[in-house]
Amino acid sequence: MTATILDGKHVAQLTEAALAERVTSIKSRSEGRTPVLATILVGDDPASATYVKMKGNACQRIGMESLAIELPASTSTNDLLRQIEELNLNPDVHGILLQHPVPSQIDERACFDMIALEKDVDGVTCLGFGRMAMGESAYGCATPQGIMRLLEHYEIALSGLHAVVVGRSPILGKPMAMMLLEANATVTICHSRTRDLESHVRQADLIVGAVGRPEFIRADWIKDGAVVVDAGYHPGGVGDIELQPLLERASAITPVPGGVGPMTINTLIQQTVQSGEKSLA
Repeated sequence: MTATILDGKHVAQLTEAALAERVTSIKSRSEGRTPVLATILVGDDPASATYVKMKGNACQRIGMESLAIELPASTSTNDLLRQIEELNLNPDVHGILLQHPVPSQIDERACFDMIALEKDVDGVTCLGFGRMAMGESAYGCATPQGIMRLLEHYEIALSGLHAVVVGRSPILGKPMAMMLLEANATVTICHSRTRDLESHVRQADLIVGAVGRPEFIRADWIKDGAVVVDAGYHPGGVGDIELQPLLERASAITPVPGGVGPMTINTLIQQTVQSGEKSLA
């Protein structure tokens, strides 16, 4: 068995072509206005700056605009809350991204939750998570929503599968589990402190690595024919799962890099276009 490669880079490129057409349509119906994604970067973390730049480049590729806001590392919670509120009230801004992580003195959860639901295109608010978990309208967290889109593109049937999600972060593991449950998978949520993690992973028809530790999930724990989704990325180009031995054993696998990562940014952009369509139609 040779695993199907779930190529997120390819799917993102296909989606960008369709999104560019949608942006052109928005412009024609709104006197040249386009969706606008506002990105907020607090501090000078080089990795965060790179991610923000990549998101701005993705906006540019499809013809929409981005508004980059850079704040000093000394920014307080109240300063950041005021900045977000200004963006909430700006009718020309259709999506707001607060780049994670923020400096330690900032209450990140309070700032995430200040983002208006209709502009929460990164899916980070408690209200958005709650609505998504209840099957109500909301923008999904970008990474798990990107994974769901990738699985859909490759026609991976989820109904009835036993999915094991290893990770419980509020913007990846927890929403991933809720999305898979909504798709009629049976879901087990594990994490770095799960006792006998190997025994849980062995039961998985679909395994999602979202624990944030390089190759924490070993290849020999994963059964033949499983669908393997690795949402991690670490120095040296490795993810959270030991992938190489699975290329001849899994039924489908996301490469690292080039699997989940491109779908995260692409989903953020897609959801900003959706927000723009609602506002500018």
